[in-house]
Amino acid sequence: MESAKAQEMLAQLGEGWRLTHDGTRLERGYAFKNFAQSLAFANKVGEVAEKEGHHPDLHVRWGMCTVEIWTHKINGLTESDFFMAAKADRAYEASAGP
Repeated sequence: MESAKAQEMLAQLGEGWRLTHDGTRLERGYAFKNFAQSLAFANKVGEVAEKEGHHPDLHVRWGMCTVEIWTHKINGLTESDFFMAAKADRAYEASAGP
């Protein structure tokens, strides 16, 4: 995906999403009150990922879950990555996040 298109689509996502330094991945950290909530959120995103057949990297730690999304097959971004990001945002809104 060209940089201009990625920036355009990024602007349509919720706050907190960013492109990595090389522009090939989307990333957002979600804050939680504890480890259990972070893990529960990661499991929700995992369920969505399984349904979609689109699997982000999930980095879980106490009070935070970072979601990193890209299309592995091309080692870059496609529109489906941005759709997955929006679905992660919806999972967060439905979770026990602050």
